[in-house]
Amino acid sequence: MVVVVLDLAAGQGGEGEVGAEGEGVDVHRVTVTGRGTIGLVDSVTRSYRTGGSEVVLDLTEDCRDFVAGRGDGLLHVFVPHATAGIAVIETGAGSDDDLLAALGDLLPADDRWRHRHGSRGHGRSHVMPAIVPPHATLPVLDGRMALGTWQSVCLVDLNIDNADREVRLSFLGG
Repeated sequence: MVVVVLDLAAGQGGEGEVGAEGEGVDVHRVTVTGRGTIGLVDSVTRSYRTGGSEVVLDLTEDCRDFVAGRGDGLLHVFVPHATAGIAVIETGAGSDDDLLAALGDLLPADDRWRHRHGSRGHGRSHVMPAIVPPHATLPVLDGRMALGTWQSVCLVDLNIDNADREVRLSFLGG
């Protein structure tokens, strides 16, 4: 096996082979071209109190403030909890309530769950991140998130046993 290490930050491309000739493994020719620079990551962690009920909490303004004036890049939003997710969805016109209703239909708060500590149906909160992932990555152009007209960045939390949540915002400049 040949491992190719490239200095993409310096804009250096390269070629290499992957595989082990003569060992029953195909050898593949790989060409990688590096362009531009890799920026630095800037991160902050924000705390939110979601209360004792299921919630879709709009984080868009905090995200907007975080990327303002930063130029082009990517915003990565991550919730480091096993029972919460991040969704890009319309809010305020009923879609946030519709999302909670759909998750309630898909993941009922009853005793079917093997993960049983906490309140009744708590196990569903541990399954939810497989449907609503704990992260989203969004393009940022000229210091503004490139969201659609009705899109918002939201924390989705079904866990009524934990009212305190942290969300990490990270910006990777281009």
